[in-house]
Amino acid sequence: MGRIEDRLIELGHPLPPVVPPVAAYVPAVVSGNLVFTAGQLPMVDGKLPATGKVPSQVSPEQAKELAQISALNALAAVKYAIGDLDRITRIVKVTGFIASDADFSGHPAINNGASEFLGQVFGDAGIHSRTTVGVSSLPLDAPVEVELLVEFN
Repeated sequence: MGRIEDRLIELGHPLPPVVPPVAAYVPAVVSGNLVFTAGQLPMVDGKLPATGKVPSQVSPEQAKELAQISALNALAAVKYAIGDLDRITRIVKVTGFIASDADFSGHPAINNGASEFLGQVFGDAGIHSRTTVGVSSLPLDAPVEVELLVEFN
């Protein structure tokens, strides 16, 4: 186990196994020195801890925690692709999708669950660009989905 996986344990979030794809795709693809993850749902032990739209069925606070879990699952996908999280030199971009009620506009605060977590794990290398989008639904009725673009050596 490397430095980054030790840091995850220290933060109370050990790296889970990669989440198996729920359709025809792979968890992550390498192109040059970049890893593009598939969108990761907040799966824990093979199931979603919550389903539905924010904020009517899932609170913004819970959705923020689910975004963190999705980012952790995305790191598992990165490890699947490159074998060692210590090879990561920068989190380049985070894209977050929030399944929400039509009148909800607090999407950025929810995606902060992923962004703040990556900053805690990687320090300055975890500071990234970001896109956050509100959507009408996500696979399996998940409240959030997160994908990463990661640079490695």
